[in-house]
Amino acid sequence: MKFQGSENYVATPDLMLAVNAAIQLQRPLLVKGEPGTGKTMLAEEAAQALGLPLLQWHIKSTTKAQQGLYEYDAVNRLRDSQLGDARAQVIDNYIVQGVLWQAFTSEQPVALLIDEIDKADIEFPNDLLRELDRMEFYCYETRQLIRAKHRPLVFITSNNEKELPDAFLRRCFFHYIKFPEADTMRQIVSVHFPKLQGELLSAAMKVFYDVRNLPGLKKKPSTSELLDWLKLLVAEDIPASALQDIDGKVSVPPMVGALLKNEQDMSLFEKLVFMNQRNR
Repeated sequence: MKFQGSENYVATPDLMLAVNAAIQLQRPLLVKGEPGTGKTMLAEEAAQALGLPLLQWHIKSTTKAQQGLYEYDAVNRLRDSQLGDARAQVIDNYIVQGVLWQAFTSEQPVALLIDEIDKADIEFPNDLLRELDRMEFYCYETRQLIRAKHRPLVFITSNNEKELPDAFLRRCFFHYIKFPEADTMRQIVSVHFPKLQGELLSAAMKVFYDVRNLPGLKKKPSTSELLDWLKLLVAEDIPASALQDIDGKVSVPPMVGALLKNEQDMSLFEKLVFMNQRNR
């Protein structure tokens, strides 16, 4: 089993190497990077390319590790017992299996995505150490040891909003997705817009990287935001000439709100354009 990229995902050689290293080591692949750099899509495309069903666990600030294992619905069982429902006699009827339980008991190998783990509190990754290490956990209510039939290929993504515990990091293979350089970005764009005119693409790429490289930006535009912007430019039939002034200097491009997402960055960009135009 080896990942070599896919038609819908431009994987750099070091990224393919990281996925294959995680497969070889049978360790979770921890993928960090800016929002919008394709971390979640990597898991989706890698699973599809490898022929593995993908189970997804999207983490929120309130998510607890126990939810990924199972939850015991004691309230409904008590209610059913009071109503004389025969189902209340069988505790298994009130065990809600989490994604880890489903992954461990699957009859075929699966891929498992734990998405944006840094959203949860610091104890969340610590609470999963044994499960990710030994691929097993104990269900106290049913007195079962749930052990993985096949070790899943685990992808864990993080936007780097907070540090993860060292004990957790030790159990992972780590890869940081760098922001794509212009050549790689062109490949990514060509996957999504195979018929995009070269002149428009060149102009849009120049504007995008000029905006992204502005010093002092609170939030730099991401790959996904570039794709959204290009989609709007194509839909509105915006010509390449509309993306810059006649003399080639920076101007406010059409629908720049697809790239800049707060008033501070928008104001900074408009001031820079104004100063640039005055210095002609």
